[in-house]
Amino acid sequence: MRDLALGRMKTGSMNKSEAEYATILEAQKNAGFIKWYRFEGIKLRLADNTFYTPDFVLMNDSNIIECHEVKGFWRDDAKVKIKIAAEMYPFKFLAVLKQAKKRGGGWKSEEF
Repeated sequence: MRDLALGRMKTGSMNKSEAEYATILEAQKNAGFIKWYRFEGIKLRLADNTFYTPDFVLMNDSNIIECHEVKGFWRDDAKVKIKIAAEMYPFKFLAVLKQAKKRGGGWKSEEF
């Protein structure tokens, strides 16, 4: 197995926060709030040799495609990529930030 950069998971593998968020999406799907979702379901070209793969892509109950990025914290390059993608593509882009337990836990969202 090749070495992976610290904090990075093998493509197609969810980290703990992503897996937790997937259970939330599954509950929303079962409740009818979203119609479909997929982990790393699309890869968007931003420039030559530059791509952005949202953690989750989903279709909400209004048939709007949303791209959700799950974060514990932001790295500068990740925030730049989601902002560029939001300017280029007709999808709703949302960052979902897992809040520390000392801050009350839960999730905070930011739309781009």
